[in-house]
Amino acid sequence: MKEQASLELGAETAAAADDAVQSLPVSWRDFVQLAKPGILFSNSITTFGGFWVASKWDINWLLMIYTLLGGALVMASGCVLNNYLDRDMDTKMARTQKRALATGRIAPQTVLLYGIILGIVGLAVLWFGTNPLAALLGLIGLFLYVWLYTAWFKRTSVWSTFVGSFSGSMPVVIGYCAVNPQFDAGAIILYGIMFLWQPPHFWALGIRRMEEYRAAGFPLLPVVRGTYVTKLSMVRYIVLLVPVSLLLYVYGYVGEIYLAFAALMGLYWAFLSIKGFKAEDEVQWSKKMFIFSINYLTLLFIIMVVNTV
Repeated sequence: MKEQASLELGAETAAAADDAVQSLPVSWRDFVQLAKPGILFSNSITTFGGFWVASKWDINWLLMIYTLLGGALVMASGCVLNNYLDRDMDTKMARTQKRALATGRIAPQTVLLYGIILGIVGLAVLWFGTNPLAALLGLIGLFLYVWLYTAWFKRTSVWSTFVGSFSGSMPVVIGYCAVNPQFDAGAIILYGIMFLWQPPHFWALGIRRMEEYRAAGFPLLPVVRGTYVTKLSMVRYIVLLVPVSLLLYVYGYVGEIYLAFAALMGLYWAFLSIKGFKAEDEVQWSKKMFIFSINYLTLLFIIMVVNTV
């Protein structure tokens, strides 16, 4: 009887908590969170880096503002529409179930309209404030992220992370092509860096949150194939990333300081990934990998900007 009473009390408490969450007023912070400011910040760093490398210290400040603003709005649109499409899955994961859309504080129709408006405004800023190529890249990235990745592969295929990397690599090229409207060696190298960085970064989070992704029904690589296969894939991408990142120096975009730091950081990340095969605590190892991947990208682009030649 006590156990039954306890279960009923727990259910009532949970229901009351859910009602309390849904009754909370919607604030501007909820709309900011729908746009995933952490993702916007990290991607804006790469946009800025691409812009700076193409500018070679001859900075058009107004053009830079248009590029960063337009790029951020397009990325925000993708994140908001991602929230809209993933709202059913978000209720099943601990790290996402408190989002305003998942809890019902904001209506899905409102979120959909919000995402569409952000995308239209962002693309307009890129088209009129930078050039048509930057706007086209923004549109392609938005389409790939929302429809190819979120609506299709994320729910159905173990290749979702690979597919998502195509769109996730667009911000740096938008920044570069806003200054230099052609897809030349610099754009390709920067795109390659971002493309190779993303899978090991996201799979580190996937291993750490594997059971949550499994419960939500996402066919992520560690969920479907296990951690050993995932670690092998992570090593492959990181090993390829090291020489690709050095091509910026080979082609004369950056100096020797970048060369040294990119090589050292890349080799250490490869070493850290190989250590994962002997890790006794995979969750702790994946946490270190995830944190280092963020620090790697941030430092790489800071040094890239400082040592642009």
